[in-house]
Amino acid sequence: MALARPMKERTVAFYEIVASVGGEQRRTEQLPWEETLENIAKTKEVDKRTVEAESVFVGNTIIIDEEDHLLLHRVKNAGEWLSVLDWSTGEWRELESKATEGYLDTSVICFLPYGNVIGVMQGSTSAPTHKSLQTWLNGLKFFPDMPLIVRPVMSRAEVERLRAADGASKIEIRIGSSKMAALQDKSGRLATLLRRASLDYGDVDVTVIISVPRGRAHSEDRQLLLADLRDLEQVVPDAAERARATLVYAEQSGPEYSRLVELVEHHITAKRRVAAVGEDGESIRILSAVGAILGVAAEHEAELRLAVEDV
Repeated sequence: MALARPMKERTVAFYEIVASVGGEQRRTEQLPWEETLENIAKTKEVDKRTVEAESVFVGNTIIIDEEDHLLLHRVKNAGEWLSVLDWSTGEWRELESKATEGYLDTSVICFLPYGNVIGVMQGSTSAPTHKSLQTWLNGLKFFPDMPLIVRPVMSRAEVERLRAADGASKIEIRIGSSKMAALQDKSGRLATLLRRASLDYGDVDVTVIISVPRGRAHSEDRQLLLADLRDLEQVVPDAAERARATLVYAEQSGPEYSRLVELVEHHITAKRRVAAVGEDGESIRILSAVGAILGVAAEHEAELRLAVEDV
């Protein structure tokens, strides 16, 4: 009998769908994805939801909490060797593909209501990717006058915003061991802390998170933290694997406000554990995947909106 395994950790990755115009990639107004998914749901003929390219891709929709989501399948090639194992007896048999059936690798795709942003979770390493979605969307010509490109959502590096800020209430920075040399000429407290950690612990990656409490009593602390961050302004974009800060701005005409700023570009992703079977033994993997994608999207909404915001 198979041993019980913990829930598998899977990646939620975010992409944006843009238009290809004259060989250039351009953002466009929010496309009618809700209507598009509704039309897919109404299309019963499988061939009208199928695109044959390097693989055969088929789209289905699923409704969860009254919202449509896309399941994009890759039909396994009939030549792939598939077998089934009986855990109780140890016997195995070959899984033969019937002419009227196809075995699928599936990815779950959620369309967010802004920026033509999607969240994707692959069911396996061979499941459809964002490039597969691009092939499928263009192959079915949902928007015939607009070739589409599906590209990773990259957090926007906004180092220049450090100069206009009045303080920093929180910073998070991660630097790999191979990049520590970039800090050797920096004398601020943050640079010193990172170098000391590298010296004390050897060949390690270092992540530092510093948070300053709210309130006027800590205004000077926030200003000092910002100064430490400005000390690294020139080296962070190239040296850091991850760097973000919550900057504080003060205006004479109003109260202070804060803004999350990304100092290094990176593909916005997150890991989540996804249950495959519920307490009653029924499959809930798709339900779990949709919940995980939407949960991560809610957590990263500010970062996602900022990343796809046109300057």
